[in-house]
Amino acid sequence: MKKTGTAIILSGPSGVGKSTLVAAVRRMMPELEFSVSCTTRPPRTGETDHVHYHFLSDEAFLRHVEAGDFLEHAGVFARRYGTLRSEVFDRVSRGIDVVLDIDVQGAMQIKEAAAKDPALQAVCEFVFIGPPSVEVLETRLRGRATDSEEQILLRLAGARRELSYWKQYGYLVINDDLDVAAADLAALFRSFRLKTPRQDQELFS
Repeated sequence: MKKTGTAIILSGPSGVGKSTLVAAVRRMMPELEFSVSCTTRPPRTGETDHVHYHFLSDEAFLRHVEAGDFLEHAGVFARRYGTLRSEVFDRVSRGIDVVLDIDVQGAMQIKEAAAKDPALQAVCEFVFIGPPSVEVLETRLRGRATDSEEQILLRLAGARRELSYWKQYGYLVINDDLDVAAADLAALFRSFRLKTPRQDQELFS
């Protein structure tokens, strides 16, 4: 048996700076790969199929659902999103660490599936990115200056819901100082590789 990779399920509320944080970690760990999600929404300008998303028709998406191909899937604003099992297992079986940047709803679906599937449970780690406080998160959301007051209030309500789930994750990284948080996250990701179940089980035979 070869060394296996880790499926890192990463969640955090809107405005927590998750994308910026992950980009900083990628500069330190360029070998990290990302799971490409499926969606039924049309591509936006500059988006490439199979790079930013797997863009599917509603019919194709439902065929994947019926075949049990998704680790998690959900409807968001009349569009569907999901993570294919193949995006995870094909990589971790080759010793590659893959990051799944998904919302709390999707993460809880994977956690529930992992509780029933030892093979999935063996490769998953759940990490929550949190703000220093709800007040700081609100300041960051308002600082974007791209959303209306109504949108900001909706995002805040959603963020409070997501924050209530942080104890359901195995690890919590607070994104206060970006450099510190990125260093913490990179160290955490590296530690996942040291778990004994992920080593070559014939190492000292």
